[in-house]
This record gives sequence, C-alpha cells and structure tokens, in this order.
Amino acid sequence: MPALPEPSEPISRPRLPRLRWLLLPLVVLAAITGIKAWQNTLGDPVVRATTVTLSDMPADSAPVTVALISDIHVAGPDMPPERVERIVAQINALRPDAVLIAGDLVSEKRGASHVYRPNEIVAPLAGLKAPLGVFLVPGNHDHWFGWPALKRELAKTPITVLENAAAQAGPLLIGGLDDDYTGRDDIPKTLAAMDRLKGGRIILSHSPDPLPDLPKGSVILAGHTHCGQIRLPLVGAIATQSRYGDRFACGRTNDPAGTAIVGAGLGTSLLPIRFGTGPEIWLIKMRPPGRNPTAAK
Repeated sequence: MPALPEPSEPISRPRLPRLRWLLLPLVVLAAITGIKAWQNTLGDPVVRATTVTLSDMPADSAPVTVALISDIHVAGPDMPPERVERIVAQINALRPDAVLIAGDLVSEKRGASHVYRPNEIVAPLAGLKAPLGVFLVPGNHDHWFGWPALKRELAKTPITVLENAAAQAGPLLIGGLDDDYTGRDDIPKTLAAMDRLKGGRIILSHSPDPLPDLPKGSVILAGHTHCGQIRLPLVGAIATQSRYGDRFACGRTNDPAGTAIVGAGLGTSLLPIRFGTGPEIWLIKMRPPGRNPTAAK
C-alpha cells in the first residue's frame, strides 16, 4: 500500500486582531497630535500679562497698558482676514491704552492656499481701538512681500508706522526700529529721534536681536521668533530665527542687556501649522518707578 502523503504544515498568517491592538496606540497618538496642532494653529490667542517699571517714565504718570502682537502673517489657509477681524475684536475687548504691532503682517509662503492683496491684509487692523494709538514696525516678510504697497494701505488708517523713528504715546516714548533681520534697522537714528521727545522709553522691533546693541537696561518688545512655531517634546523649538538662539526666544527675558518681551505671534510662516506653541497677545503694564512696587513680575 503506497504511503500516504504527510499532511502539509499550516501556513502561518498574522493575527489581525493582534495587529489592530498594536496599531491602536499609534492611531491615538496621531489623533492627539493632530488635535493639538489644530488647537495651536487655529485657536484664539492666549493673553499673557506682565508689568515693567520704566525708570524714565514721569513719576506722576498712571500705569499704561499696551497690547503687543506680531507675526500676523495673513495668508490662507490659517490666517484669512476674517480671522484677523476676530482677533482685533478680542484685543479691543481687553481695552489697552495702546497697541503695538511688531511686524510681519503678511506671509507669502509657498504653501499658502491664498495670498491676499495689501488692502485685504491691512483693512482688519484699522478696527483696532486704543486711546493712545496703534503703532507698527515692518518685519522681514513685509519687505519681501512689498513694503511700499503695504505702507500705502497703512497710511489710510490711524496706525502710526515707525521706521527708525519715534513717537509719543501719553507718558510713553516709543522708538520703532525697521527690520533687523533684513538689515534695515538703524539704532543711532532711532535713538536720536527718541532724544527729541520725553517719556518712558521702550523699543518696538520685529526681532529682539537688537537688544544687546541698545543702551544697557533698554526694554524691547518684539516678535519674529514665533517662540519656535513648532516645539517638540524633549527637543524644544526647531528654530527661532535669532542669532542669539534661545536667549530671547520666547516670553519675558530679564537679561543683563535689558528686558525683552517676545510674543509667539499670531500666524504661521513657511508651514501653515503650529505645534507646542500657540498664538499670543501680550498685555504689558508700564509703570513709573515707585508706583505699585508689588505689581512687577
């Protein structure tokens, strides 16, 4: 009788239920990451607050609150003009005495789904309300996009544009630097313009990098770094676009050179996404020496 063939070995197949359980944590992680990125990119700006004592602010002055914003980067998909209008309404509800805009109104990034015209970019900002005024300095993207066209639209609004110039805002003296990143800032010219006025001195600049070149003890309000825009756990910011690295990268820094307050900005650059750092509005109370000493932070 012929031998019966040996039964063949069963073919090993992956157990699909086990693979699903292995993939589940990755799916959950991806979902959490996506939700956080969406919130960081499109969420309402967080309001942060601090108090600064200005040694040259008149002693009898009441404190002055300024709202600092930067890096609006109007462009699709994440920052259409309609979103800027909502942010303007949020700022107005805070009732600041003055509003300071530290440059980069626009983004011309290649990944933009829509690049807006200068009038569309500027129009929402005309709605800002502050009794002491709204002041603006240009940023690098403003120059790359076409600063003359943006400036013509800004001239139709109550916004005061400062390019290496100075302006009075009640008891405050604002020196506005043109963009440092593209080499257009002129510190001696700005300081000379400030010397012709009186008040508590602050510097408005797109980038915080000029601080070490200013008189010691200066106060600079800036943006540009986006606080990294993408900050990864354990890694931190991928880049800050500052020649000083993380020295003035984000928030308030009390440095031997002076005080830097650097906002994370509102919009995005290069990639239309934020992660680990959301949009910010800073409310900064400026006060003269000897007034409310316990309010300083």
